[in-house]
Amino acid sequence: MNHTVYNRQFGFICLSMLFFSTSFNMLIPELPKYLSSLGGAEYKGLIISLFTLTAGISRPFSGKLSDLIGRVPVIIIGAIVCILCGVLYPLLSSVTAFLCLRLLHGFSTGFTPTGASAMVADIIPETHRGEAIGIQGLAYTLGFAIGPAIGSSIKLVYSYDVLFYISALFAFLSMIVTINLKESLATTQKFTLNTLKITKNDIISLDALPSAIVMFLSYMPLGVILTLIPDWTSHLGFQNKGVFFIFYTVASISIRFIAGKASDRYGRIPIIYIGLIMVIVSLLCIGYYQMDYGIYIGATLYGFAMGILSPAINAWTVDLSPKEERGKGIATMFIALEAGIGIGAFTSGWYYSNQIQHFPQILYSSSAIVFLAVLYLRYRHKRHRNIK
Repeated sequence: MNHTVYNRQFGFICLSMLFFSTSFNMLIPELPKYLSSLGGAEYKGLIISLFTLTAGISRPFSGKLSDLIGRVPVIIIGAIVCILCGVLYPLLSSVTAFLCLRLLHGFSTGFTPTGASAMVADIIPETHRGEAIGIQGLAYTLGFAIGPAIGSSIKLVYSYDVLFYISALFAFLSMIVTINLKESLATTQKFTLNTLKITKNDIISLDALPSAIVMFLSYMPLGVILTLIPDWTSHLGFQNKGVFFIFYTVASISIRFIAGKASDRYGRIPIIYIGLIMVIVSLLCIGYYQMDYGIYIGATLYGFAMGILSPAINAWTVDLSPKEERGKGIATMFIALEAGIGIGAFTSGWYYSNQIQHFPQILYSSSAIVFLAVLYLRYRHKRHRNIK
């Protein structure tokens, strides 16, 4: 088979991820206010943390299913969950029902990205792995940006119900695109109830643990951003609460392709170091410059940082994982991602308590946590060098 990064299969994966990412991200900037309108303002921290909780719980299942029944079914399951939740949000309008739906909605990101990442690893040769993952992540990140911008615009012109239904529509488009994908797993099994049985060996890939640790520490600030940036942008006078994500995405998109190729050429670890340092600088910038340009500069730097980090950590995970357990390795990485985002969202929401003056302190603490990832990488590098 003649491998190429830019083929029809890869293009469909990216398009599916764009629609999927747009579907759930378009809700993020408006959900805090929506929850407040239901009488649940004190539960803002749960909007993201509940979502990531079930995403993390579902990863061992999606990783195992991806390695057994195939990548395509796993991708489709996540899209179906998004469709279902988009339809149910307008129908269930109590705080309890909303929080339960956030739990259910989290299963979508527990499945779709796992299957898509495993498929990219299958069809792309190792020499272009970082580049390809960077491009796939670019599509996902584009949804991360245009989603909130579209969502806020829809809410300004129409209503929450219209926003939820359009979210379901984007998930439906993702599913339609995925149906046209050719399964990349060489040998698949039929689904049975026994397939869902999870042992302790199915939960965590020890091979992928180093990349998972770095992912966990570096993604905790994202939970803070997703939970509190809408309030912070409103505090600074922005009408469209998706403005941060626009600057973030433009920066992330502009660097991902270059960063992915750089990790293929110079190695994953040096590129990850650069990304971690940029995350720290961006968080300090957002917290210190409490004016509109603080958002512009901080969001841009944070976009560069995550555009550098994401493809490098993803590719490193695939490098570390045995071929027959790629799904489990990728799932392990995503478990760490969801745990980092969820814990970051929950703890920041708890400390924040609708007190805007707490926001800079939360960012400074988050930067210190990312610095722990830098220290871990240095320790691991020194330890491996001594072993050799």
